[in-house]
Amino acid sequence: MILTLSQVALGGAIGASARYMTNVAAMRLFGPGFPWATVAVNVVGSFLMGVLVVVLAHKDATRLAPFLMTGVLGGFTTFSAFSLDAMTLWERGQTGLAAGYVLGSVALSLAAIVAGMGATRWVFA
Repeated sequence: MILTLSQVALGGAIGASARYMTNVAAMRLFGPGFPWATVAVNVVGSFLMGVLVVVLAHKDATRLAPFLMTGVLGGFTTFSAFSLDAMTLWERGQTGLAAGYVLGSVALSLAAIVAGMGATRWVFA
């Protein structure tokens, strides 16, 4: 159990660091007007989750799931930040933008996990 917990913690540190760097890059590129970094990490994270779920099952490597899926991707994706960003837009009175952000983020993340799984299954076919 302590080994698994250590894997999750290490993966989480890696994922959270990558998320932070994505936030910095997005702020520099796009400015503070819209939470582009959160959208990006949730879509990319969902795609990678789709890839990993297929690869780990195909390679009989589910022992890596705590590190990669729970740790790295759990630390990288930002549903709590997503929720806060949506509420911030809402509280600013930007209800249309908040609704578009929520619907777009969910739709793109679901499309990304489907794409990740499909592309990876195609590679292994």
